[in-house]
Amino acid sequence: MSGAEHPAAPLVLTESAITRVRELMDMEQADDLKLRVYVTGGGCSGFQYGFDLTRDLEEDDTLVDNGGVAVVIDPLSYQYLVGSTVDFETGLMGARFMVHNPNATSTCGCGSSFTI
Repeated sequence: MSGAEHPAAPLVLTESAITRVRELMDMEQADDLKLRVYVTGGGCSGFQYGFDLTRDLEEDDTLVDNGGVAVVIDPLSYQYLVGSTVDFETGLMGARFMVHNPNATSTCGCGSSFTI
């Protein structure tokens, strides 16, 4: 399954996020891994972000290249993520991917859930 490719990136990875995904690919010894970014219901603000490394691509997924790292977004999540930036941060909350989403009207204190 090929997925839909869009010329303009609906989701951008920072250099830190690209570096972390490449590290994970090296650890798994798998050059074909893709970062799946998705939105699910839940969290203290209504929606929450999820991340997964995958080889699978569904027919209706959007595939975006970010600095040589493939990002996969399902059609439901796409509408909530378009225009967002994914960063990888290390701090008091630990090491984690963070989404900076211009579509979010509010976020929780830890930044892992949001409201549209």
